[in-house]
Amino acid sequence: MFFDLSYLYARDFYLQAIPSLTQLYDPVKGVKPHPSTENYLQQVENLEAQVITSGLRSPEVENQLERLSRLSWQIIEDNPFAVADKSSTLEKIQEEMRQRTGFNSARDAFAQFWNLDYLENAGWQQEIGFWNSDIRPLIKANYYRDINRFGKFIDYFWLIDLPFVLIFALNFLSRTYQTSRRNPQLNWLEAMLRRWYDIFLLLPFARWLRVIPVTVRLYQSQLLNLDPFKAQINRDFAVGFAQEITEMVGIQVIDQMQNSIQKGDVSRWLFQPESRRPYVQINNQSELQVITARLVKVSIYDVIPKIQPDIAALIHHTIQSTLNESPVIRQLQMFPGLNQLPNQLIQQLTENLTNSVYKTLVKALEDPVGAEITARLTKNFRDALEIELQKRHNLQELEQLLVDMLEEIKINYVKNIAEGGIEKTVEEVENLQRKFNIY
Repeated sequence: MFFDLSYLYARDFYLQAIPSLTQLYDPVKGVKPHPSTENYLQQVENLEAQVITSGLRSPEVENQLERLSRLSWQIIEDNPFAVADKSSTLEKIQEEMRQRTGFNSARDAFAQFWNLDYLENAGWQQEIGFWNSDIRPLIKANYYRDINRFGKFIDYFWLIDLPFVLIFALNFLSRTYQTSRRNPQLNWLEAMLRRWYDIFLLLPFARWLRVIPVTVRLYQSQLLNLDPFKAQINRDFAVGFAQEITEMVGIQVIDQMQNSIQKGDVSRWLFQPESRRPYVQINNQSELQVITARLVKVSIYDVIPKIQPDIAALIHHTIQSTLNESPVIRQLQMFPGLNQLPNQLIQQLTENLTNSVYKTLVKALEDPVGAEITARLTKNFRDALEIELQKRHNLQELEQLLVDMLEEIKINYVKNIAEGGIEKTVEEVENLQRKFNIY
């Protein structure tokens, strides 16, 4: 197959190295010597024979040289090398003739070469030797190909390829039959698709694709190691596919959330509990309430004691700023011995107020009555907040802010995932797989 595909490109080499091969395979590709160049070479052979018979100085040789000059001009004009896509060969021939004769024009160079005086002065044997060694092989390499009724070049390689295609087809059918027997749930089409790569062996066109099933079979027989290429292809495919899917899913989810907000689905879900679907509790408790209670306890018992000095400093500053605006306090600061009294009062008041508030919070949390009051306060706050949020101007403003925020998330985060997030994730997966292989 590869020999057939490369034959026309390598025909010049075969013609010089293995001429018998070209005689055997040229008919397969419909290759024939071009009549114009073949006739030209024949006229040169006739000239050689005439020189041997009558010598260089004879009327017959002069007539033959004139004929060769005319044929040379005709070849330059018609370019019979173009049919075989060998115009570059004609250019090389002309360049060789120009260098040989010293003329800048290819026509003048051929006319000079096939001139009796030039051949006599330069030496017949030397010049005809140059022709046979340097020019004749280039001209002989030219050819033309027969055309069929459809306007395509004739190619009989399919006759050589047909027996192999039949063998491949029988092998493909037998393997499909075996696959269907081992997997009764598969129909014949599905069984064929299990060995999809073998289909390339049956195609009468694009035969170079047969490298795919050959490579796969070599890999399956462990004669060819494709694991590094397979891993890299899978990795590139996974990265590209994950990037596209992540972006599409992320953008689609955000778009749906924006549509839901704009249509009022979110506000109905928040403010119209009867429209919600029944919520399934797994362990018979509301996780949201448990989390809220836990956060309150952590805040009161653990967080507030740590920030109590900052709270005291804030209260101290607030009280001091308020009292400094009082005329009575400013008058007291003017009396000797009483100027430090306001600061002492503020310090004492701040400590008492901070400790009192903290103890009140702890007592309210631990006292059942206080807890009930706190719960009622929370409920009333939530109800009042809900009423205010249901007002049209507040609801529209919040919905628009949410839509804009989601749009910013979509632009700044979702569309930037492809810049490194997926690649990093794939690297982490590969590292985990290496660790699993080690252990």
